[in-house]
Amino acid sequence: MQVEIDNQIIHVHVQYGRRKKSTIHMDSFGRVSIKVPKEMTEETIRSAVEQYRKWISENLRKIEAAKEGAIKSREYDDAGTFLHLGKEYLLHELIDTDGLSEEELKLKLKKFYFASCKKIIGERIKVYQNDLKVKPKSFEIIESRTKWGTCSSDKKLTFNYRLAMAPIEVIDYVVIHELCHLHHMNHDRSFWRRVGSIMPDYKEKEQYLARHGQAMTF
Repeated sequence: MQVEIDNQIIHVHVQYGRRKKSTIHMDSFGRVSIKVPKEMTEETIRSAVEQYRKWISENLRKIEAAKEGAIKSREYDDAGTFLHLGKEYLLHELIDTDGLSEEELKLKLKKFYFASCKKIIGERIKVYQNDLKVKPKSFEIIESRTKWGTCSSDKKLTFNYRLAMAPIEVIDYVVIHELCHLHHMNHDRSFWRRVGSIMPDYKEKEQYLARHGQAMTF
């Protein structure tokens, strides 16, 4: 579903289920989802989203401001700190900085995160595919502004390179999440039960991404 807010088209993901009331959520990327009773009409859903127009607008502005602030505060020198696996490191602790310009440092740092993410994701997939009794056709590390991970209908997974900045248990959550989609493409109850069977505290990991996702950038 699409709605227009402040001259901006917002995509709203609608999740139907056995519930009496509708609830709305926005993640750290600014993606909006609404959970509604299965019999609710599109017109009623659109009306429900409209009631949260001000809340959506304010939170989108906060997310953009946080992203801009995080980027502006980065120092690409020996005093600059950057996240890796949930901890802060000085730039020269992650990559060789000798004689490089700021643009060269940014490029080298991005390559570091891509390589680190690919290695870690590959290792974690091997662990959890056995627990879940699934096997993806392939996985790829990508750059995305809107998703931490995806699972296609042909069993190909993708993961955002910025996950390398998150703690390993948060990376595990995203890996488990996408592997579970190999069984359940939708976010229905069966899907979340599957996720919870491997990671009972998965909601804490979701909350981490919601709180800190905007800081996981450079």
